[in-house]
Formats: sequence, structure tokens, C-alpha cells
Amino acid sequence: MPATRTKHSQTRCATFEMTFEIGKYQVELLDDSDYNPDSNDNLNKYLKNYLTESDFELPTKIGIKILENGTELNSVIIGAEGGATGLHKTSQIVDSNRIVICCSDSVFCLDLPTLNLNWKTKVDMAAAYEILKIENGFIIHGELEITRIDSDGKIVWQNGGADIFVSRNGNEDFEVKDNFVKATDWDNRIYKWNLNGVEIE
Repeated sequence: MPATRTKHSQTRCATFEMTFEIGKYQVELLDDSDYNPDSNDNLNKYLKNYLTESDFELPTKIGIKILENGTELNSVIIGAEGGATGLHKTSQIVDSNRIVICCSDSVFCLDLPTLNLNWKTKVDMAAAYEILKIENGFIIHGELEITRIDSDGKIVWQNGGADIFVSRNGNEDFEVKDNFVKATDWDNRIYKWNLNGVEIE
């Protein structure tokens, strides 16, 4: 297994907060990695907690709030083990009835507007950077693995490479098309699979 290097492509720079308008709701995502569930002094408070139980400090915690006309309806804090990840344009998919979001080594699927946890799937040994929607599921760009999951979060296939799937020079290194997935590793080796996970030329 290659050594873990925590480095992101410059095209996916992390942000601290994102807001989406979904029908009559506003969905706020917040990088709240300093949140401590055992403290009363947190900057933000959440109605629900889906933090993975761990003997170690979770590297990434994401707060999610649902508002209607500026009034908060629901809120949750999520977190998982593995490497640190951040919020950016392809770290989540926000639909009319759910949020599917990468957080450390896992993908969480939360119902809208209740923020109930539909499912959570560990998709990488280290970190899940991006999630892209395909027919009947999703493709996840992880640090060590490229993974396809179905709409219920079940893993369909996973493929690794000779090194981590992060570009050394910061160029775009991951692509999903109608009939293939392409990824580049740290040493600029290019991998290409069809949507069934079979390597193609």
C-alpha cells in the first residue's frame, strides 16, 4: 500500500462554507472540524450528531443546516476517520430530497429536509475527495481507490493504482464520462475503466 500524502489538486481548493438553494430550503455546509462533542463552548450547535465513534480525533467534521426563510429547521454534524477532506464544488451532491457528501474516508447520505441518515459507506482507506453522479449511483475519487457505489450506498466496485490518485502538479486528474472513468496517480500514470470497473485502453 503506498504511503499516504495529504495533498489536493489546486482545482479543488477547499472552502469553509457553502450554501445551496433547494426549492424553498437553504442548505448550509460548514467545515466545523474544531467542533468538540464533549464541549459546551462550540461556535455552532447541532440537533443531530453522526460522528463516527473513534479513539482518535476525527480529522474532518462538517456541519449541515437546513433553513426555510432564514429560520433553521434542522442541523447535523457529521465526521469520519481517515484523512482530512474539505468542502468544494465536487465534494457533495445536493438533490431535492437528499445530500450525498464526502467526509474523510466515507460518504454520507442524508435526507432533506429532516437530515436523517439514510446510509453511510466507507469508500476509501484514506480519504474520499470527490463524488460524481452517474446513472443508478455515484463514482467516488478517493486518495487510494476509485469506487462506484449504487444509490443505496452499496459498493459496486473499487480499483486502486500503483500510487495515490492525486496529481503531483495540481492539474485536473479525475474525469467521469458517459462510458468511462479516468484517473491519474502521483507519478502521472493514467488509469481508465469502464463503468463496470474493467480497465480499458
